[in-house]
Parts: sequence; structure tokens; C-alpha cells
Amino acid sequence: MPAQTARAPTSQPPILLQENVGSIRLLTLNRPAARNSLSEGLIAELHGALKEIHGDNSVRAVVIAANGPAFSAGHDMKELTARRSDADRGRAYFGQIMNACSAMMQAVVHLPKPVVAAVQGIATAAGCQLVASCDLAVASEAAGFATPGVDIGLFCSTPMVALSRNIPRKQAMEMLLTGEPISAATAKNIGLVNRVVAAGTERDAAIALAQKVALKSAYTIKLGKEAFYRQAEMSLADAYRYTAEVMTENMMARDAEEGIGAFIEKREPKWQDK
Repeated sequence: MPAQTARAPTSQPPILLQENVGSIRLLTLNRPAARNSLSEGLIAELHGALKEIHGDNSVRAVVIAANGPAFSAGHDMKELTARRSDADRGRAYFGQIMNACSAMMQAVVHLPKPVVAAVQGIATAAGCQLVASCDLAVASEAAGFATPGVDIGLFCSTPMVALSRNIPRKQAMEMLLTGEPISAATAKNIGLVNRVVAAGTERDAAIALAQKVALKSAYTIKLGKEAFYRQAEMSLADAYRYTAEVMTENMMARDAEEGIGAFIEKREPKWQDK
């Protein structure tokens, strides 16, 4: 018998790509064949990347993009369904995944640097949640957004948290109750995304937007982002008390002194990020 040639095992491509564009960290979801569904592995990779970026002073902003026709189709339903054969019919695993995904989404919010979504295609369920969790979002004209869990008997309850904190309640409820997709233009009108650009330019546009923010004092951005999300959960009186304290603290910062001085003297400020 002729000898058979042994085949070397083919290595799988990374499911999350990372690239530095100047001071911007570009994170790219790279499961195009699975419509960039948020598998256990991809959730962990994203969370790990955000943890690493948190303390990296060379990174001043983050852009989350995706390869392929879809931005993200949400949770990996094949991966979840495979655990139906567990003794508890998957309950423990489902809880583990939902909590891991929720922690990753909160890591986006708690990152002391701005995070911009670059949405080139459809973003559904947890994919829509990821867009809503980002501080800013740029969408292609070809992008679409939906929370269609209701169509398969699985209400988009965790995506609802981010969605309902981004858009008016009536629009959020319509998306959640009907599961019908909305266009990029509608997403902009209701406040889910900031800008809609020509298809194929959304990634560059998101990077350009991130670069604008990256020119500001990193200390000021960190302080302001944290205050934005904290005050949003407070009563009006508590929010004003809290933000008065934040502004007082901010006024004592070296960058505020420098920035105000530069404004008065009509020159460019020189940030020290403190």
C-alpha cells in the first residue's frame, strides 16, 4: 500500500483580532462564518482584552468592529443548545454564559477610555446589546439592529438592559416585543448610534471619531465617563450633588488648570493626563 502523507493539523484563526492604530486599540470580532456570535470563547477574549486595555496608558480609546457580513448575531445558539443534554438541562451553563456576557458588557461601560462600535452589518440580540453598551457607535448604511429573541421564545432580557438605557422606552419595547429589525437611519434617529456613513467606511469613521476623543485629557475623559454612567442612575438631586463633587475634583486637576489657562491664553493645551 502506498504510504499516506500525514496532514498537519490546521490552526484555527483567532476569534478576536487586536491592532493598534496610533493610540486607538482596534478589536475585531473574527467569527464571520458564525456571524460573529458571542460564544463562550469570544466573550472571554473580549473581556480579557478590555481588562488588559484598562491599565494600558498607551491606549486612549477603543474601537470594536467585526469581520464578515454581520456585526454580531448575539449568543451562539448552537453552543447553548448543545448543553441541553446536561443533567440540569443546561441551567448552570446558561447562567454562567449570561453572567459572563453581562460582566463583559459592564467592562465596556467601566473602561476608563471611550469605546466606539463600528457596525458594518446586522447587530442582533446580544450583538445589539454590545453596540448599545459602547459609548459611541458608527453604523454603515447597510447595518441593521434587532432584538429578535421573542421570535424563538427567548426574550432579549439582558440585551434589554443596555437597549433601554440608550433609547426611549416605547422604541425599546417595540424592538423587544416585535423582534423586527430597524435600519441604521432609524437607529440614529432614536439614539442607538451616533452616525451613519457609507457602507465600507464605518471602520475608518469610527477610528476617526475615537481619535478625536483621544486628543483630550485622558484623566478628564476617565472622570467624565464614570460620572456620566453613575449620575444616570441617580435621582435629579443626587445627580447634581454628585456631579458638583466631580466638577470640584476635576477643577483641582492639573489638566483642568492647564486647559483653562490655554483657553484664556488662546493656545493649545499640553495634557499630562492628571
